[in-house]
Amino acid sequence: MDFQPIIDFDKQLLLLLNGSGSLFLDSLVVTLTNAWTWVPLYISLLIVVIKNSESALRVLLILASAGLCVLLAGTIDDTIVKPLVGRWRPTRDPEIGLLVDIVDGYRGGKYGFFSAHASNTFSIAIFFCWLMRCRLLSVALVLWSLANCWTRLYLGVHFPGDILVGLCWGAFVGTGVYFLYRYFAVKFTRTVSYTSLAYTKTGFNRNDADIPVCVLVFTLVFAVLRACLA
Repeated sequence: MDFQPIIDFDKQLLLLLNGSGSLFLDSLVVTLTNAWTWVPLYISLLIVVIKNSESALRVLLILASAGLCVLLAGTIDDTIVKPLVGRWRPTRDPEIGLLVDIVDGYRGGKYGFFSAHASNTFSIAIFFCWLMRCRLLSVALVLWSLANCWTRLYLGVHFPGDILVGLCWGAFVGTGVYFLYRYFAVKFTRTVSYTSLAYTKTGFNRNDADIPVCVLVFTLVFAVLRACLA
């Protein structure tokens, strides 16, 4: 099968999505793509987990599962897949590299297939979607992951194909890790059934699950304000 037409389309699509010439968007994207920007979100998820866990063992299982998501989704990608596949990032691609809009001199590493940003964030999003079973939080986390993916296209450090494969791998990892977590949670921790409308089917207080959503909104507001002042 000839993949060249697909590769060519991938490159042309990237050039359509890359950059904007807007200093506001440049600053916004730089903030949103920075992993440190989302530390409050991770802390808020940890707080919800601690508040809604019957034992320290369940908290440790969830933390270990989240760590496993990052290991399988991102670390394996960066250390094995990218060097093995060896696909240039758009910013370093010999064919279109000079056409890519560079923001603040940022070009990323040498190789870009597949996107660790996409796989990492989507694996965490999918894992917590399964774990908490709260519709509002699930939508918010998926949009958060997609926003991170958009920043990578805007910066020209990943092709759309890199993002798509990263999302697929992240969904697979997040789902697989959740069912692995559930196996050990049922085996080693006390399970409680909830029927109240105040709780999700997996036992998370709906009001507590709104905390990460609020943190996401405040983080976005912070990023927008920072971009306005830049």
